[in-house]
Amino acid sequence: MPRTTEWKHAVVFLAIAALAAFSGALGPPDAWYAGLAKPSFMPPNWVFPSVWTLLYFVIAFAAARVFKYDGLGVAIWIWGAQMVLNALWTPIFFRYHLIGWALVDAIALFVLILAMIVAFWRVDRVSARLMIPYALWVGFAVILTGSLWQLNALPPT
Repeated sequence: MPRTTEWKHAVVFLAIAALAAFSGALGPPDAWYAGLAKPSFMPPNWVFPSVWTLLYFVIAFAAARVFKYDGLGVAIWIWGAQMVLNALWTPIFFRYHLIGWALVDAIALFVLILAMIVAFWRVDRVSARLMIPYALWVGFAVILTGSLWQLNALPPT
């Protein structure tokens, strides 16, 4: 495959990842978030965009590599599905303030990332390995979201 085609694919996957990243603009942290009780292990707010920016580049690069070898195979379909769940978490949590549903989304996202790693492994082991930090970060996000839900759950009525 010519190198220019590889770059075109990389740009397409980066654009898709950027759309997921853009979901952050649909519900940035606000006064509601500032007022939530937070776990002691909550990183400072600046950590999140820093980590996600790097991860989105890696996620796109890995997908472009897999696409190069396998086209629109199962691995890329799983990649697309997990990107949808990735994009949904921010508005569910920050815009609609639905912490429990954000936790459901984060768990489903984590499971899809694990499935994606397995699917990537069958096509390109480098790409599969590149997804491990993403899985770890989303696993941490599951723990954070669960902690936020537990700390801020409404008392039963």
